[in-house]
Amino acid sequence: MGTDTLRSDAAGGADPAAERRREQRGWYFYDWACSVYSTSVLTVFLGPYLTSVAESAADADGYVHPLGIPVRAGSFFAYSVSLSVIVAVLVMPLVGAAADRSGRKKPLLAAAAYTGAAATTAMFFLDGDRYLLGGLLLVVANAAQSVAMMLYNSYLPQIAPPEERDAVSSRGWAFGYAAGSLVLIVNLVLYTGHDSFGLSESTAVRVCLASAGLWWGAFALIPLRRLRDRRAVAGKAALPGFRQLAATVRDMRRRPLTLAFLLAYLVYNDGIQTVISQASVYGSEELGLGQSTLIVAVLLVQVLAVAGALALGRLARRYGAKRTILGSLVAWTVTLGAGYFLPAGAPAWFFVLAAGIGLVLGGSQALSRSLFSHLVPPGKEAEYFSAYELSDRGMSWLGPLLFGLTYQLTGSYRDAILSLVAFFVIGFVLLARVPVRRAIGDAGNPVPERI
Repeated sequence: MGTDTLRSDAAGGADPAAERRREQRGWYFYDWACSVYSTSVLTVFLGPYLTSVAESAADADGYVHPLGIPVRAGSFFAYSVSLSVIVAVLVMPLVGAAADRSGRKKPLLAAAAYTGAAATTAMFFLDGDRYLLGGLLLVVANAAQSVAMMLYNSYLPQIAPPEERDAVSSRGWAFGYAAGSLVLIVNLVLYTGHDSFGLSESTAVRVCLASAGLWWGAFALIPLRRLRDRRAVAGKAALPGFRQLAATVRDMRRRPLTLAFLLAYLVYNDGIQTVISQASVYGSEELGLGQSTLIVAVLLVQVLAVAGALALGRLARRYGAKRTILGSLVAWTVTLGAGYFLPAGAPAWFFVLAAGIGLVLGGSQALSRSLFSHLVPPGKEAEYFSAYELSDRGMSWLGPLLFGLTYQLTGSYRDAILSLVAFFVIGFVLLARVPVRRAIGDAGNPVPERI
């Protein structure tokens, strides 16, 4: 989607550039709206709380029985997350193709966003032994968030010309991390001081969960007011879930360089997602750090990811997105190498590690999104971003598997965390081999001066 299309879409407005900036500002606010769910709900509060609810409903052997299937209470949260990924895998390609076919992304974005926000708000009623309700709400909220993010990401090529995309994508990530930090601070004040607010610990957690849903729904109004639908692609039919995904992959095979970038992203993003999910395990089990230290570290990552996303966005304007991403992968490798040598029982050094992660986290993700947007054929934004979102959320299983196997074989979380270096090294090599200028041209898009 080039500059000419952006101009034609803004035709009739008094100032096309001002209209584009207005739409971009609205786009940032969806990250501001939904990132609170990822931070407060998924990363901090829901896992331990849903596990405790499942344990209160478990039998004498520690099992719950959803649909008659025996499941360890401690595994129920993980299985629910996995089920939500399966649902998202089925739904995202179908919704993406429908969005491109109809040109009506905004109603689909609204439906996904408010489904997720409603399910998250309803987590307030997750008390006692209602583990099945918690699992259902988690599946609905997580799948809806994946679908909404796919639609949200697919707007990027339509609202920003090639030379602006790195900066626009980085600002979006920065908005999200800023919101996550702000709400997490409020949540932690409420949670740690629940007695002074006249709340039980359980009620405080449920208020934190529900507040994320209310925040999501309230601020989603801003992008839904400012984003505009574009012209549809004629003659495009949507297929059932996996068939549509297969059709998208077949189309990508005609653009092997786009597929090569997606493979590189799949590899190094798997490493990123595994570090995010396993860092707290490393901190608690290997370094002997307490829960309060780990929560502060999560907050530190969120705050510094804002600065990191904006800083790497500026570097990309000078050196190009590809070189900046490659540099961030080197920084990830160095950070993990340093993490191997962290002394146990030393929170200050763990905070240094969290700072290193935060500074490269937002930028590497933001620039990967903007670079991929250049590789998407015009008119197929939602369809291709459904495959991108699946790489981001649905394919990140190999890293945790390697982490777990390494620990099982060596008995050392230090060796396990070091094993993740392989994802960044392999991802670096794969990305370095992608000729992105030629890939952008093959996708039918204008090639930016610096990429």
